[in-house]
Amino acid sequence: MTNSILPVQTDRLILRTFERGDIEGVAAYHALPTVQRYVFSRTRDRSEVAAALNIMRGHVSLQRPGDTLTLAMVRKGDQQIIGHVSLHWSDATAGQGEVRFVINPSYSGQGYANEAISALLDLAFEHYRIHRIFTRCDGRNHHSIKLLQQMGMRLEAHYREHALFQGEWDEELHFAILDREWQRSTKVKDLPPRHRVA
Repeated sequence: MTNSILPVQTDRLILRTFERGDIEGVAAYHALPTVQRYVFSRTRDRSEVAAALNIMRGHVSLQRPGDTLTLAMVRKGDQQIIGHVSLHWSDATAGQGEVRFVINPSYSGQGYANEAISALLDLAFEHYRIHRIFTRCDGRNHHSIKLLQQMGMRLEAHYREHALFQGEWDEELHFAILDREWQRSTKVKDLPPRHRVA
């Protein structure tokens, strides 16, 4: 599978792979303390942001289990990078994948994350034929919890005090959805196509 399906467009976003020149856009949100709680690559300065960007630039396709596809969320109007979404292929035999997402807090609550995740789920289920998608969420991240519930994902696990982060116990929630559940939810909503391949 190649990245010939990219970029993906939603009503207001272009989802594309990251480029070397995206460092300013990534730095605008990736190193924020409110974002650092939810990202895997810790960043405190420009050099660490550059290192995180370099990792994301390598996530361009899903060829085998363990691969990750990471896409920048770019606003169509001003070409501003406002976050990113990732699809990680965790298990081929069972058809399992994980969705991860980060959005600049300045743009949260405006429906951008919903657009991007919906398009990524379409990609996961329709193109990559993944059977089940799950995502992890901090138990205190009420905006993300509400978003995932609205998208039809169900809470499957709640890990209490499972890890220490900056001296505080972390609460982690796991949400999931099956391919047929996603297809059924989009039919019930009778929504127009959410994305198109450019």
